[in-house]
Amino acid sequence: MKIVVTGYYGLLSLDLVPIVQEAHEVIPLSIADLDITRKEGVFKTLETLQPELVINCAGYSAVDLAESNWQSAFQVNALGVHHLALACQKYEIILCHISTDYVFDGRTDRPYQPWDQPNPLNVYGLSKRAGDFFVQSLLQRYYLIRTSSLYGKQGPNFVRAILGRAEKGEPLEIVCDQVMSPTWTVNLARGISRLIETGNFGDYHLTDQTDGGISWAEFGQAILKTRGIDLDVLPISWRQFNRAALRPAYSVLDTGYLTLATGYQPPPYQEALAQFLEDY
Repeated sequence: MKIVVTGYYGLLSLDLVPIVQEAHEVIPLSIADLDITRKEGVFKTLETLQPELVINCAGYSAVDLAESNWQSAFQVNALGVHHLALACQKYEIILCHISTDYVFDGRTDRPYQPWDQPNPLNVYGLSKRAGDFFVQSLLQRYYLIRTSSLYGKQGPNFVRAILGRAEKGEPLEIVCDQVMSPTWTVNLARGISRLIETGNFGDYHLTDQTDGGISWAEFGQAILKTRGIDLDVLPISWRQFNRAALRPAYSVLDTGYLTLATGYQPPPYQEALAQFLEDY
């Protein structure tokens, strides 16, 4: 397959492209190559390249900034995705779109299924939900993959931040009352690679496994332990952080249906973290 990957040089795309390239022709496009917020450019690029599949890794992910900068969030996460969906519809291209656990409100006591009703709590989640809507309403041949709490070798992320603070000996106060499933971008990329081979279009959840989820504080402790750093983590409530955006208290995603459809079983987060830190 000829595959276009948008949002190149981003956290996910830098790990995704080498993995998908093992079996396909991949054309990675940075924002300089393709700005998805520009409709004419999207149509012209896809008409010229004629890919069979587009994997959309482009996105506005500044959760707190989105509260005061909602136009930028919606321009990329909603309007940009709208443009991609319309172009894929016109040129009969499959779209694989990456979404987020933040489309849910966290008011549950079980992991979310792909068919559960979204109810975002913040502007970022609303903008991602809008993008999901355009994919689901305009296309029949699509993969919509929700994931959670990404970390990888590139760009800012929680693991890199914790290691950076630990190296400086800074206090580690970490939220203990928000539960999620951290996900290594390499494992997400492997799952995407498996899913796009199936032709089983629809909505999926893909994260590393946590047996019901872990808090950010627990994940911080796991990072330090795996790295062999003797430093205390001070668990605190999210209410003690002065953050602009409200986040779901529980946003664990159930990956069972993805495994059923693809045979891909995401590994336990401990294995993923150890592998990442070995290569870090």
